[in-house]
Amino acid sequence: LLAAYRLYLRWGTRSGPGAGARRGEAATLPRMKRRDFSLEQLREFDGARNPRILLAVNGKVFDVTKGSKFYGPEGPYGIFAGRDASRGLATFCLDKDTLRDEYDDLSDLNAVQMESVREWEMQFKEKYDYVGRLLKPGEEPSEYTDEEDTKDHTKQE
Repeated sequence: LLAAYRLYLRWGTRSGPGAGARRGEAATLPRMKRRDFSLEQLREFDGARNPRILLAVNGKVFDVTKGSKFYGPEGPYGIFAGRDASRGLATFCLDKDTLRDEYDDLSDLNAVQMESVREWEMQFKEKYDYVGRLLKPGEEPSEYTDEEDTKDHTKQE
């Protein structure tokens, strides 16, 4: 199952039946301005309460709306929508019990699992827009300038 997910991350929205429709759905939302998120703020972007779908991997928040077929409420990876997906990806587990409701510092993961999280982060960076950081408890959000926001979005295209 996760091998298929890795293939999707690499090729899922580029081609195949319905690929154009998926891109069209995502294109209706404007590009999200850069900002940081608490876990509570991230949960609003689960595809049900808000059409935009975000998830976090290794402290980075990505807009995965263009993958709504997979991350939306009915999608096979919808469990990750509006959440920190790091632990689930690191342990290859799609059970809701794997995901934490409080900030997860991942400190109990072993070296192989942490390397897996970093690999997932790189795959998400290649495929989706990076929109900000996942804030640790008590951490203040960064102030992003329009120039930083535009530069980073341009770099990813």
